[in-house]
Amino acid sequence: MRHVFVAGSINMDVVATAERHPRIGETVAGEAVLYFPGGKGANQAVASAKLGVPTTLVGRLGTDAFGKELRAFLVAQGVDLSCVKTTSGTHSGTAIITLANADNTIVVVPGANGLVSARDVASPDFVRGDVAVSQFEIPLPAIAAFFRRARAVGATTILNPAPAKQADKALLDLVDILVMNETELGYLTGTELRDSDTPERFSEAARTLGQGRIVCVTLGKRGVLALVDNQPLLVPGREVKAVDTTGAGDCFVGALASQLAIGKPLGDALAYANAAASICVQRMGAAPSMPTAQEVEDALSPRRPGEGRDP
Repeated sequence: MRHVFVAGSINMDVVATAERHPRIGETVAGEAVLYFPGGKGANQAVASAKLGVPTTLVGRLGTDAFGKELRAFLVAQGVDLSCVKTTSGTHSGTAIITLANADNTIVVVPGANGLVSARDVASPDFVRGDVAVSQFEIPLPAIAAFFRRARAVGATTILNPAPAKQADKALLDLVDILVMNETELGYLTGTELRDSDTPERFSEAARTLGQGRIVCVTLGKRGVLALVDNQPLLVPGREVKAVDTTGAGDCFVGALASQLAIGKPLGDALAYANAAASICVQRMGAAPSMPTAQEVEDALSPRRPGEGRDP
């Protein structure tokens, strides 16, 4: 078993629930305010760690109360925080989330996450077969430095280009596996895409990013489309009743990284990650909703009469 290293954001998610999202300029009555540990880096690290794979998070926290709560939570989930720095003079990352009818809108305030540097990502001691994961909630130069170190020793690099922003070719050339949703795919490729488009339409767009790398497009309840050597591989979706989709993509990324770190073939790793994400959306919160290995194994087990249903 190899190691998963995640360089990324650590946030406190402040979630306001309501019957519907407000229109621009409108105020609606909310139902509750909830606080959940989150941030794409933390979410992905928790997803990997809870599946039993050694996982180290690289990032920064502020000296505020949120920082203390987040550190305690991550330690309790089994995430190694030896590469997480506490930074004075700034607040911890914070996400303001509106949740209505299982759909969300999110505003992220980076705080300490915006100070992650190339020096911060010099700490992990990669070996061949490790998996290095990052996303776009920390500065791009830090991601590039992180991936260069990983690539130098033969570790696999996974980039989740979210939230969507432009990245130069030099950074993308350091990526072995791209994982994104249809919105992020459309942004990176300059293509207008809708969630109702055909798999062929997504494959066509993904091919413009696929030179020398694997491209995975998460399609929610429709499953996952992966482009491997320019050939599409479709993993069917799983029908579940979604409660909160906030951490689903991060759950998928972390679970995928964990399975690749233990040597699973890509197709099996994608199916496993898809099952993990289907469990995640049935719970409230981001990082706290990540499933255990046993829960995913139960979800993947064939149903037999009298044995109940998948979670």
